[in-house]
Amino acid sequence: MSWLSGRSPPALEGGAIGEVRGRRGLPADFFTGAFCAGPGLRYIFCGPIDGSGIMVNALPASVDDTHALLAAGDYVADRSLATALYLSLSLGRPLFLEGEAGVGKTEIAKVLAATLGRDLVRLQCYEGLDVASAVYEWNYARQMIEIRLAEADSETNRESLAQDIFSEQFLIRRPLLRALTPHDGGARVLLIDEVDRTDEPFEAYLLEVLSDFQVSIPEIGTIAADTPPIVVITSNRTREIHDALKRRCFYYWIDYPDAARELEILTTKAPGAPENLSREIVGFVQALRAEDLFKLPGVAESIDWAHALMQLDRVDLDPDTINDTLGTLLKYQDDIARIQGSEASRILEEVKAGIRSDAATR
Repeated sequence: MSWLSGRSPPALEGGAIGEVRGRRGLPADFFTGAFCAGPGLRYIFCGPIDGSGIMVNALPASVDDTHALLAAGDYVADRSLATALYLSLSLGRPLFLEGEAGVGKTEIAKVLAATLGRDLVRLQCYEGLDVASAVYEWNYARQMIEIRLAEADSETNRESLAQDIFSEQFLIRRPLLRALTPHDGGARVLLIDEVDRTDEPFEAYLLEVLSDFQVSIPEIGTIAADTPPIVVITSNRTREIHDALKRRCFYYWIDYPDAARELEILTTKAPGAPENLSREIVGFVQALRAEDLFKLPGVAESIDWAHALMQLDRVDLDPDTINDTLGTLLKYQDDIARIQGSEASRILEEVKAGIRSDAATR
């Protein structure tokens, strides 16, 4: 059996493990084929037999497969996170990720979309977010044109015109509604990012979407998803989210990683950094998180700092370099002023001493 689209998945191993024609929800002339490409990577071809289809990845079949799927997207995760994600995917429940900014919550949705070959729909939350921005609105300009054209046609019935201009062709689908609509590549990945920035009324609106995966539009009726999207919700915990929303999700708290895991992340995300520099970066950032700062640096800041130091051709840390580049780690002047100078030198000396001690015991 061959790929009718003419495209093969990367690093394909094994071969076809089955095909089905006319699956439920697909036309009879649709073809689907499954291929195995290593642990956690089972590719699915889906499309018409004329070869114009697309390739997507099957959902992981186990916790180990989920862990491998994340690793394929260069996301370093522990087993507990892989377990929460696997249960969310296999049971069709939204995954609610909470934690400090910069620890990798949003990245999980991006990695899922990339490794599964799914369409990513992102709803960036903010204070004052309403239905018109998040769910749908009517294309008023197009409706007015349609009304003007109808007025020029004396035979147009007003009642039928009212029905026509409030049909789906005049509907502008915003992220939540777009996530519920069918897609050739399978269920979309819906990222509801920083939900803690929204108002409580919008939280209440999400209850219908997350419990029944449907949206009610007064002029049309209820639009329900044929296949529920893969939902990832993130929160930086700037305020508490109502229990009713959390109960509809599986919950996972993403904390700052320990030194060993952060070094693994840095090796993955900044592979060009010298090993000693990476160890010093991790040690310095870990020490900063023990300080009484207004905003502690996240993993994203560690990665940014590593790239900045590589751009400056540094192979190890020194006090002057730290003072000059602290703005990539710390985002508040009070924090920078507290660490800059003698405090940065003290922390760096302790970090270097710790690295020398570890090297001596290895």
